Amino acid sequence: MSFELSGKVIDIGPVLQKGESFKKREFVIEVSEAGNSVREFIDYIKFQCVQDRTDIINESFLNENVKVSFNIKGNKWERDGKVSYFTNLDAWRIEKVGADSAPSDDFPPPLLDDMPPENEEMDDLPF
Repeated sequence: MSFELSGKVIDIGPVLQKGESFKKREFVIEVSEAGNSVREFIDYIKFQCVQDRTDIINESFLNENVKVSFNIKGNKWERDGKVSYFTNLDAWRIEKVGADSAPSDDFPPPLLDDMPPENEEMDDLPF
C-alpha cells in the first residue's frame, strides 16, 4: 500500500547504523490543516528511511515543502510474554514542492479565447 503526504520538513536525524546489516534515518514533517475559520490544526509526522533509501533525504531538505511517498509497515514484537505492536511510515521517495513547482501568477494559464485557431491542414492526419 502506498500513500502520499505533503508538508514542511522540520527535523532530519542522522543516519543510524543498527547492527552490521541495517541502517535508518528519521525525519519529521509539519502538516497544517485548516479546521474551522478560527483554528488551524498542525500535525508532526515522523517518517523513516531504511537501508539504501537513507540517502533520499539530506540537510538540503530542511525547512522545505515536500511531498513524501511512503508505505505503512506494522510489526509485532514479543518479550517476556508481553506483545507490542509498532507502526512505521517507510518513506521511499521525497520531492521538493513549492514556488518552483507551483503555477506563477505572472504567467496565468491561457484562456480558450487566447488559443490560436486550429490548423485545417492537421485535420487530415490518420491518427
